[in-house]
Amino acid sequence: MGTEDTNDIVVIGAGLAAVSAIEALRDEGYAGRLTLVGREPELPYERPQLSKDFLSGAKEFKLSHDEAWFAEKDVTVLTGTTATALNLDRGTVTLDNGDDLPFGQVLLATGADPKTPPIPGIENARTLRTVEDARRLKDAIDPGTRVVTVGGGWIGLEVAASVTGLGGKAVVLEAAAQPLLNVLGPVLAEHVADLHVRHGVEVRTGTTVESIEPGAVRTSEGEVPADIVLVAVGAAPATGLAADAGLEVGDGIVVDERLRTSDPRVFAAGDVALAKHTVLGPLRVEHWDNAIKQGRLAARSMLGKDGAYDWQPYFFTDQFEFSMEYVGRSAPEDEVVLRGNVDGDEFIAYWRDGETVTAGMNVGIWDVNDKLRELVGTDADPDQLTESP
Repeated sequence: MGTEDTNDIVVIGAGLAAVSAIEALRDEGYAGRLTLVGREPELPYERPQLSKDFLSGAKEFKLSHDEAWFAEKDVTVLTGTTATALNLDRGTVTLDNGDDLPFGQVLLATGADPKTPPIPGIENARTLRTVEDARRLKDAIDPGTRVVTVGGGWIGLEVAASVTGLGGKAVVLEAAAQPLLNVLGPVLAEHVADLHVRHGVEVRTGTTVESIEPGAVRTSEGEVPADIVLVAVGAAPATGLAADAGLEVGDGIVVDERLRTSDPRVFAAGDVALAKHTVLGPLRVEHWDNAIKQGRLAARSMLGKDGAYDWQPYFFTDQFEFSMEYVGRSAPEDEVVLRGNVDGDEFIAYWRDGETVTAGMNVGIWDVNDKLRELVGTDADPDQLTESP
């Protein structure tokens, strides 16, 4: 059975992009057969909780929707199931149990997997991607447990904050001069590093990991004792299924501004999509907000409705008293303008390339992100940039 025989839609991946697409497909009037294929045994859930509220113990694990919701939407949900092949000639998706699902259109929302660099002894380290990863990590942390995080990006720092909240001892190893240096610039990167140090996190910068051994991490600066080692050095888009099918891939599955791949029947959304932004060009974003919006856009595109990838990237984080929202896309060399009480973690940061605002971040000041979003991409005099845009 090929695509000429069916208008069935198959969604591969069970993250937020997939769920958002399913919801939008039904809301936009699609009444055909809809199947969700997910590798994990759980129903879909939002991943930010894994390094934040769930890991810290502040909240219980939460699914995006329960079984009744999927039943109401008339969705066939195949959890614990891996799509092993996408056959474009036959118009089928092959599953690990040998079954073939016919499709008229497919959405690839396969996400990204943690990078595991070629460090000797990497098998002695953990990664954090699934709720099961988070459960095992959480269960292993007792008061005083020493958790060493390799990588000082958002996940590494959020885990360090959560470990501290559980009574563990967090150590962050970062190869750069500061954590988040390329994202925030030197002033704010130092601010975040100091925040962690004040809360008892040991932050070691300019440190290269040479090997990971039971009970220790060997670095360029010497041996660091470790009860648990977590590697958090970024994620690689899960493009294997698309590449094997002959679709165009790069740092992600290559899609246009409507999230169409090189095959017009196949779309991609979320962490895996290298999408053509209408202003910023090819862009792959691994954030919660983008997954929601791209899932909805993919649904509209599949149904032939209007829409394009034109919104600014957005993300948020909570680390100790540092709670913020960021919108836009700055470059490391951009000028940073700060307004407000930086020491009290109530301020707004603006990034500028010449006169143009490239990004904005509100820390401890709320209900201003929409206004920041409007500023991004426009020209602004520094004197016009305030803590209440």
